[in-house]
Amino acid sequence: MATKNEKAYWKINLKYLFILLMIWFTVSFLFGIVFADALNEFQLGGFPLGFWFAHQGAIYTFVILIFVYVYLMNRLDKKFDVDEL
Repeated sequence: MATKNEKAYWKINLKYLFILLMIWFTVSFLFGIVFADALNEFQLGGFPLGFWFAHQGAIYTFVILIFVYVYLMNRLDKKFDVDEL
């Protein structure tokens, strides 16, 4: 049976995952596909913004989200005293 600390840890972990995946979904799917026509009215680096999100923005966002997740999980591990160091 899971302890109170384990449940709290996983609740926060799943909250982080949900938020980060929603950010990735928003950038990659909504900005890159659904709202691409509306975003293409704006330019970024000489390219339509919708095109940029579909081809570059989603990748940059994913890499940034990996680093954010690592930071958040290291902080969470220290808070619950399950860090490796």
